[in-house]
Parts: sequence; structure tokens; C-alpha cells
Amino acid sequence: MMPGVSEWVIILIIVVLLFGAKKIPELARGVGKGIKEFKGAMKEGEEDSNVEKPKELAASEKQEATAEQSKANENA
Repeated sequence: MMPGVSEWVIILIIVVLLFGAKKIPELARGVGKGIKEFKGAMKEGEEDSNVEKPKELAASEKQEATAEQSKANENA
């Protein structure tokens, strides 16, 4: 259940009292930088995994070719 408008106002007042009006923008900037870094790391991870997939496919193809050659040599 989501809080209503009056609950959000009370929460905002408590936050201002706890941290002060000057600290809130600094906290928001820190959270924003953290989110930006997290997204950047996620994109890097996706790019790295995309680069590794073709290598894995190439390795499996080499294994299949080697297995076929071995079978051909055994039959000959």
C-alpha cells in the first residue's frame, strides 16, 4: 500500500530535520552518481558477455571439427 500525500509530507519534514536543507542536495547527487556508475558497469558487463559468446561458439565448433576428424581417422 502506497503512502498518501500527507505521509510523504511528514517523511519529507523528518528528512529535512535529520539531514538539514543543505545536505539533501549532496545526498541526491551522491545517489545519482551511484546510479550512473551502476548503469555504466551493467553496460560494460553486457558488452563483455557479448564478446565472450562468439569465442565460446568458435571453441565448440573447433571441438566438433576435431571430433569429426578423430572419427574419420578411426574409420580409415
